[in-house]
Amino acid sequence: MLLFFGEKMPLYPRSSKRDRTKSAFKRRKFSRSWKRKFQNYTGEHKNGFQIAWLLQGAITSQVLPWVAFYSGYSFLIVLLAQRLELTSSFDVGGGIAHIVLSINLLLSFLLIFRTNAAHDRYWEGRKLWGSLVNTTRNLARGISITIDRESSPIDSPIKEENMKLIDAFCVAMKIHLRQEEFVEEELMILMSNSRYRQLYKSGHPPLKIVFWLGEYLQEQYLLNRINLYQLNTLHKLLDDLVDILGGCERILKTPTPIVYSLFLKQLLVIYCLILPIELAVHFNFWTILIMALFSLILFGIEEIGSELENPFGRDPNDLPLDFICNTISGNIQELIKSNQARLTD
Repeated sequence: MLLFFGEKMPLYPRSSKRDRTKSAFKRRKFSRSWKRKFQNYTGEHKNGFQIAWLLQGAITSQVLPWVAFYSGYSFLIVLLAQRLELTSSFDVGGGIAHIVLSINLLLSFLLIFRTNAAHDRYWEGRKLWGSLVNTTRNLARGISITIDRESSPIDSPIKEENMKLIDAFCVAMKIHLRQEEFVEEELMILMSNSRYRQLYKSGHPPLKIVFWLGEYLQEQYLLNRINLYQLNTLHKLLDDLVDILGGCERILKTPTPIVYSLFLKQLLVIYCLILPIELAVHFNFWTILIMALFSLILFGIEEIGSELENPFGRDPNDLPLDFICNTISGNIQELIKSNQARLTD
C-alpha cells in the first residue's frame, strides 16, 4: 500500500481565548495529511496504514467480480494463443511498453477529471463572491435610499451603523470560510462594542449579522419608514446573502472524496516506477532527466487539483478574499458619504 502525506485540510475549531495585542488574524495551521482528512470526515483516529487499508477495502469488494472475470478471460486468451502458436518469445521491454501505455491512458483521464473538478469548485466560489459584491451593493443602496425619512438626529447614524454591518458580514464570512479567529481591530471598527462581544460568542457570526440586519429592517417597517413591498425587497437581498454563504460552505465542507485522491496518487507512483524500465532501454542516463520532468509535470498537475479544491484559504492560488472585501467596504463607504451629503443639502 502506497501512502503519501502532503495534502492540506483546514482545521475548524474556534479558540475561546482572545488576543487583544495582535492586529492580524490568528492563523491556524492547515494540515493536508490523510490522517487529518479522515479524522475530519469520521472523527476516528487511525494511522496512515489503517486508513489506506480501510479506504481501499471500501471499493475492492465492488470491483473484485470484474477483476476475477477479466483475469479469467485473459488466462483463456493466453492458453488459446499458445495452443495456436501465435505467441513469440517473451519480450520484457515490449510488455512494459504496453503496460505503460495502458496506465498512461487511464492516468490522463483521471488527472483531467481531477483538475476539472477542482477548477469547477474554484470557479463556483469565485462566482459566489462576485454575487456577494453585487448583493451587498444593492442592499446598501436600498437601505441608503429607501430608509430616508429620519425623524431625529440619531436615526441617520443608526442607519449608517447598519450599513456597516453589511461590510461586517463580508468580513465575518471570509473569516468563517478560512476557519480562523478574528480579533478586535478587524470587526470592532464596523460595530459597537456590545455587538462585537455578542458576535464573538456567537456560534455562526455571519448569520448573527444577518439577523441584526433583519431586525433593523423590521423595525423600520413598524415605524412606517418603509412599506411592505420595500421590506420584502430588502429581505430578499438578505436571503441572497444567506444563499451565497450556504453555497460557499457547501464547497468548503464537501471536498473531493479521499479515496479518489488516494487512488490517483497511488497510480501516479506506480506509473512513475514502471516508466523508467522502458525509458532506460532507449535513453540510458537521459532517463534521469526525463523522469525528473515527467514527475514534475504529473505530480504538479495532481497538486494543482489539491490547491484549487479549497479556494478560501490564504495560499497564492486561492481567491483574493481580502481584496474583494476591501472592494465591498469601499462601495459601502461611498454610499454612506453620499447619504451624509444628501442630508446636509
